[in-house]
Amino acid sequence: MTNPAPTRGYTATKDNLQSRLRRIEGQVRGIDRMVEDDRYCIDILTQISAIQAALDKVALGLLDGHARHCMHEGAQEGRADEMASELMAAVGRLMKRG
Repeated sequence: MTNPAPTRGYTATKDNLQSRLRRIEGQVRGIDRMVEDDRYCIDILTQISAIQAALDKVALGLLDGHARHCMHEGAQEGRADEMASELMAAVGRLMKRG
């Protein structure tokens, strides 16, 4: 007998999240084709910027779900400080990008 998948902060929007990630994956493949076709550097950099913005939007959605669901559960289990530290570490990693 298998255990059911745990409920995560993104569970309710998982289909939307996966759709966004597939779109981003397609954009990355598009950049690969642009490089293969020797496209202008600035055009490639513009596409990279669009991908970074799309990933940031995904990350913000995940952070929101984590704050509303996972941290709430953690607080109910007496782990509020641990969960807050974990969240802030994740935010710190996202902000260090670039």
